[in-house]
Amino acid sequence: MWTSLAALLLLAPLYGQNTSAAPASPAAGQRDGSHDFDFLIGDWKAHVRRLPERLVGSNVWVEYDGISNHHKLLDSNANFEEFDVRSRDGARIKAQTLRLYNPESRQWSIYLVDLDKGTLDLPPVIGGFTGNRGEFYSQEPWKGRAILVRYMWLNESPRSARMEQAFSDDGGKSWEVNWICELSR
Repeated sequence: MWTSLAALLLLAPLYGQNTSAAPASPAAGQRDGSHDFDFLIGDWKAHVRRLPERLVGSNVWVEYDGISNHHKLLDSNANFEEFDVRSRDGARIKAQTLRLYNPESRQWSIYLVDLDKGTLDLPPVIGGFTGNRGEFYSQEPWKGRAILVRYMWLNESPRSARMEQAFSDDGGKSWEVNWICELSR
């Protein structure tokens, strides 16, 4: 399990600057994760459970169904997601996600994109995969306080994937899962 210190160390490359002209290649024995999200490329059915009231002990979930489509960008290691789901009462969540791989840090940065508002949410969540499990972290403001955010991706099979978002307001000692997205083909 990641500690809050490990999560914060993952954020360090975000604030550094690259002064080299060419991307560094992984040293011998270091894993290249540039294809870790390739399993997502294509079109998926999405089933979402969302906890609207977060970090207040709520257990009332809202469910949504729709699509999650993922495309590589210009045959690179970057990809873009178009996401559109609706609840039974017609509430809609429309979202886009940009994922970028940094070959120097060998980490992914995941950005939420709001095309309607023309904004890119910062900071991104940053991390990588170990096997079929990816963990990505950021520190963000939430209702006037700093919290840790964790995304967990699971590559379950060629026809099944799962993403969870969790918040921690105690430095990573405990996590509240508030978003579960199950993808199927």
